[in-house]
Amino acid sequence: MICPHCQTAFTEEWSHLPLGRDENGWWWVSRTVCDADHCRKVIARLGRTDWETSAPSEGVLVRPRSTARPVPPEVPDPYHADFVEATLILPDSPKASAALSRRCLQSLIRNEAQIENQRLSDQIQGLLDSARLPSWLSENVDAIRNVGNLGAHETKDLHTGEIVDVEPEEAEWLLEVLEGLFDFYFVQPAVQSRKREALNEKLERAGKPQLK
Repeated sequence: MICPHCQTAFTEEWSHLPLGRDENGWWWVSRTVCDADHCRKVIARLGRTDWETSAPSEGVLVRPRSTARPVPPEVPDPYHADFVEATLILPDSPKASAALSRRCLQSLIRNEAQIENQRLSDQIQGLLDSARLPSWLSENVDAIRNVGNLGAHETKDLHTGEIVDVEPEEAEWLLEVLEGLFDFYFVQPAVQSRKREALNEKLERAGKPQLK
């Protein structure tokens, strides 16, 4: 099983707790615990057995309410942790999910792009002005300023943790843009580094000078 909290594969051991019955059938909760050392979180499903068919339902995931999006291993904390939490809380609170995503985005721009502006909208502009991003990613980052109408409420984006009204689709968009930035700042450099190392090993065995 893939843990919905941390996306790590583990061998689940389920325990079942009957809750009782009503006009819709017998209700029960199943639980297991992720055995990954960095997780150890409870996973729970709510299910029922139908009176007419006697067939048990697979159960609905109730903890967590949703499955975390996979995060490439190259992405370090705190970005990794913020992103996972933002995906898990999205079904329950798009506003809270967006606040976590904005905090992750601001940290990413400050630490990886070295842009220190206080307001998120100004940081985004600084990142765009740097012309470091590919055009498709620049356009996606620029669109973030429309999420929750941040550009029209400058006092609200002084602190990224501010709970700003957003639609679920807007919170989802923030997550997608973060995935693109993760790929740009962490995944692709790591991929190219591994390719370079592999090529240098071949060149060394062939007695040729290595790439600098």
